[in-house]
Amino acid sequence: MALQISASDCELLKRMIEGDEEAFISLYRRRQSSVYRFALQMSGSATIAEDVTQEVFMMLMREAANYDATRGSVSAYLYGIARNFVLRRVEKERRFVSMIDEAEESDFQAAENFISLDDPLGDLTRSETIETVRQAVLALPARYREVVVLCDLHEMSYTEAATALDCAVGTVRSRLHRGRSMLAEKLRSVKENDAASDLIGSQRSFVV
Repeated sequence: MALQISASDCELLKRMIEGDEEAFISLYRRRQSSVYRFALQMSGSATIAEDVTQEVFMMLMREAANYDATRGSVSAYLYGIARNFVLRRVEKERRFVSMIDEAEESDFQAAENFISLDDPLGDLTRSETIETVRQAVLALPARYREVVVLCDLHEMSYTEAATALDCAVGTVRSRLHRGRSMLAEKLRSVKENDAASDLIGSQRSFVV
């Protein structure tokens, strides 16, 4: 077991292809949570995230031999599979399921690091900030949402994200720049709307 823990993803995948069930279990335990978080952050639905995660590893069992180490890491390969399943599932259902009451707060805590760069929500409470980011990320068009989730929430490099999305690094850079701008604007709008609501509420209290 210690050998499995110290083995790289590529080594585990190779052993898995050779029929080592323990290698598959180790790889699943190592990468399952990140695949789940990605699917959740992309879809907004815990149900979809659970189904996609199961489908990703079932597909890995069937098609592991198709993995090409020269094209990218195993994690990027898994994200790529997950991304395709998420897009198909969301398209089938034609709408996103609200993340409210389904996602755990911890799934978006990493986003606070991104927010702090511009601090558009500095005066909100921590829980409000996380919920606002959830909704703002989900509101982004899919091509921008996926690069923001991979690069900002999962801290993947441009190269790794490009591998997962099967596109050029330049495409990742341009989409991420646009996605961050759109996200920051959405967060600023929320802050301004909340400030306006507070002002109106205080004026009404004063009148009364």
